[in-house]
Amino acid sequence: MAKIIHHGAVSGVTGSCHQLFIDDEHSVLIDCGMFQGAEASQLEQGSLAIDFPLNAVEALVVTHCHIDHVGRIPYLLAAGFDKPIYATEATAQLLPLVIEDAIKVGISRDQNLINTVLGRLSTLLKPLPYDLWFNLTESSVAKCRFRMAGHILGSAYLEFELGSERVVFSGDLGAPYSPLLSAPKAPYKADCLVIESTYGDKEHEGRKARRLELKRVLARCLSDAGTVLIPAFSIGRTQELLYEIEEIIHRSSGDWAGLDVIVDSPLAAEFTEHYRSLRKLWDKEARRKVQNGRHPLAFEQLITIDNHGDHQRLVNHLKQTGRPAVVIAASGMCAGGRIVNYLKALLSDEKTDILFVGYQAQGTPGRDIQVYGPRGGYVYLDDEKIDIRAGVHTISGYSAHADKKDLVNFVKRMRHKPSEIRIVHGDDEAKQALRIKLNEIVPNAKVWIPNG
Repeated sequence: MAKIIHHGAVSGVTGSCHQLFIDDEHSVLIDCGMFQGAEASQLEQGSLAIDFPLNAVEALVVTHCHIDHVGRIPYLLAAGFDKPIYATEATAQLLPLVIEDAIKVGISRDQNLINTVLGRLSTLLKPLPYDLWFNLTESSVAKCRFRMAGHILGSAYLEFELGSERVVFSGDLGAPYSPLLSAPKAPYKADCLVIESTYGDKEHEGRKARRLELKRVLARCLSDAGTVLIPAFSIGRTQELLYEIEEIIHRSSGDWAGLDVIVDSPLAAEFTEHYRSLRKLWDKEARRKVQNGRHPLAFEQLITIDNHGDHQRLVNHLKQTGRPAVVIAASGMCAGGRIVNYLKALLSDEKTDILFVGYQAQGTPGRDIQVYGPRGGYVYLDDEKIDIRAGVHTISGYSAHADKKDLVNFVKRMRHKPSEIRIVHGDDEAKQALRIKLNEIVPNAKVWIPNG
């Protein structure tokens, strides 16, 4: 059985990094992600540096470009890594934007340093299409290919062929019937499967139900002239939300003409431009809308805020006036970014609603608002205690993650099922729930939860 060492995403849901050994002297990394929330606060200062030897690592293979899967790449390069970085073509297009933002937020705003890192990244980055087998090393028979994961644009799960053994890493799998992207299809076979479990103990609402819930929250915004705040990651969730909001407005026959939809994130706006340019990867429904003259990511009521001055003016304007608005801003877990300023200004206003559409990791302000907001509690933002009087809502179906049923189906639909399944990337409850269910599906397999 394949030798795998897990360097992250084993005690929680962030910091994904796994090392797959081809033989005793050669290996590849799968992702190199940033730790977030409670997992980050438990780390010692400076411990983001790569703490495992790289002499046997022949390549890095990236599943997708969310920060918890790629955020430590600058540290990997600083440690002397100079081998190929393989990614899908769309991920390779988006990755430099994510890495630049990660450096600015977590390391330095020195543009010379940023340019140096991005220049090094560009020399190592190897874009590849989906479904094409490629050799991992010149001297090895080990091969890999990217398969559509349906999580965000460019996301993939990975199939490795090590001689006669097939090893599959799920990365982050998407939910079926999500906007814009096609659902993932299970591989034909896997001998060893490393699978995520973010929502391994939960089931999402169906698409129709979650769209109705989204419409209900937005309708309240229109009726009481308040603001709906949606913390969302710049890539994936923001674009899916815009797609769904455009559909709601389109069906309203002009009743929602007074609703401003604001994306306050230069990075999200840039990603949205890339999403539009990569529409060949959209699903059939989305492409059909474009053919019919619709613009699901560039509709009339969409406003983009770019510079910081406009951001501050908008925060003050929404606090002082009664114009209904929907604001989508990063970060998705309220741990930084422009969403924090909106929360500090508007979270104590009863006319405000905050809508969570993605996973909130333990130890993040987003999780605190989600848990304590409905009880009339409070949250600390930038060391300031903020009372929560806003309405708090959660729609898990827009998480872009597969739920328990989807994860189980991913395994169930394999023709040749794995003899070993490793469950990673989830809270303890989620991992245990998924382990129990997968044991029922593949009773003869070793289904276990690594701890490092």
